[in-house]
Amino acid sequence: MTKNQNAGASASAGAGAAAKANAAADGGAGRGVGPPPRAEWPEASVATEGGEVLTEIILTTFRLNARLLEAAQDLAVEGGLTAAWWQVLGGVLDEPRSVADVGRRMGMTRQGVQRIADLLVERGLAEYRPNPAHRRAKLLACTEAGYWAIRRISIAQHPWAARISADINTDELRATLATMQTLVATLEADRPE
Repeated sequence: MTKNQNAGASASAGAGAAAKANAAADGGAGRGVGPPPRAEWPEASVATEGGEVLTEIILTTFRLNARLLEAAQDLAVEGGLTAAWWQVLGGVLDEPRSVADVGRRMGMTRQGVQRIADLLVERGLAEYRPNPAHRRAKLLACTEAGYWAIRRISIAQHPWAARISADINTDELRATLATMQTLVATLEADRPE
């Protein structure tokens, strides 16, 4: 699949997800009048122990994500950024990447990265460079001003991370990281192309 086909597939998948959500909201009947009577609802399959634990992980991850986003927003202010700007710059600190590559690396949509990348470029925190591998998909690169903003965030983030992690065993943190990485890989492999 080419990059353009992949981008089209992603857009189609997004549209498909929105259509499924709309269908679910009206009971899946496309009637727009609400769900069917409860007596007509299909039976849910029996939850497995692993499925129940995974569901608890998902719910806990929602809460964790909210707390991490709050902390990221507070820390990003130290560098004059927003959490989203920090996230996109974080995707190009080690090397320039295309907007689509930043999106894949940071778990964001290409469109969301593009919007933020344009703002970062406008403010001199990043720049677009020619991409030798693809004439139209330029590379996003961090500028010296962008690196300086990240350094200012790091000055606040390192003590914050040390404080938060002080009460958690490092081996437990490593095990959590490994499990999260396995879940990400499993979920990414489970998505249709």
